[in-house]
Amino acid sequence: MNGTIEKADIKFDGNGLVPAIVQDHYTKEVLTLAYMNEESLDITLREGYTCFWSRSRQELWRKGETSGNRQKVVSVTADCDKDALVVDVIKEGPACHTGAESCFFNRIHTEGDGADFSYEGLYRLIKGRKDRPKEGSYTTYLFNEGMDKILKKVGEESTEVIIGGAKKDREEAVYEMADLIYHLMVMMVEMDIEIKDVTEELAKRHVIDHKVKQKRMK
Repeated sequence: MNGTIEKADIKFDGNGLVPAIVQDHYTKEVLTLAYMNEESLDITLREGYTCFWSRSRQELWRKGETSGNRQKVVSVTADCDKDALVVDVIKEGPACHTGAESCFFNRIHTEGDGADFSYEGLYRLIKGRKDRPKEGSYTTYLFNEGMDKILKKVGEESTEVIIGGAKKDREEAVYEMADLIYHLMVMMVEMDIEIKDVTEELAKRHVIDHKVKQKRMK
């Protein structure tokens, strides 16, 4: 069920605040939970960048005003009771003051082995091995060896995918594709390329019906 409401319909609590869940426009990852009062919501809607109310400092704060990590607003949606907001944003840097991409990184419980094997989750795990090296980790080993080693592995895994495809062996192809995707993500992290960068590039092309080659400026 879709609907459109007015700002006046938002139900602020007894302190004049409404919780605002901020999520990444591209990955839909939850970035942070903040609070807005009527004035900060006005500023957010008018300026197109997130502005919140700091409960600890008792003042307005525009996200990124000191760090530069602003959040461009794509949409603001209220829940069914109109007492909570989801703010969909394109972020211009890490969301958390710690430097993490999201404020939500302290895992309490996950059913199974605890690993997040979405593409975004895998990317975060790989980046974590670069930012916080772990002894005995194969991923950390690749980063320590450098780009030449990483590119060699990407080349090797690409060949294995081709072999699996040529044999029309589905199980082997899936296995080798997983290896290739992993090593491509290691390369992406090494080159500071995010998943959204590739997604945006695909979105600019009519990649399904037309293959468009990259053209470089000379």
